[in-house]
Amino acid sequence: MITTRRVVGPLRFLLAVAFAALLLAQLVFLPALSGAMAADSPELAHLRWPTLGVAVLGLGCVQVVIVCTWQLLTLVEDDRIFSPASMVWVDAIVAAIATAELLLLGTLVWSLVSVGLPGPPVVLLLLLVAGAVVGLLVVVMRALLQQATALRTDLEGVI
Repeated sequence: MITTRRVVGPLRFLLAVAFAALLLAQLVFLPALSGAMAADSPELAHLRWPTLGVAVLGLGCVQVVIVCTWQLLTLVEDDRIFSPASMVWVDAIVAAIATAELLLLGTLVWSLVSVGLPGPPVVLLLLLVAGAVVGLLVVVMRALLQQATALRTDLEGVI
């Protein structure tokens, strides 16, 4: 358990840095970038707000995963990870990944219909596949956590 405690602190620090960076991107960089896009390409200016909205929502999904991971780390520290309380946070991670996947799928469909360039749809398709892999992996890990929780409950009942 000592190894786990050594890892939790640095992981929390990195999660906090990632959360702050995403927040900075949502509040400063993405609005500036979308404004520059609208100024540089007036024919695409009508896409500024929808693009900004989808990007901010997508990063919001990542922030939800970060917050849920933080909460799971708290459960690890308190040695309560194998409890029903952990399922709430894992379910929220699955929901955030599913929401991000829906955003990506909508963006991919829109990109296929309206953009003539092959680059953006290919990148979106790769992101969609990568997101699906991560989502399915989390679902498998959730099942393993649920099984371990049931086993721990059974063992505590015996002892």
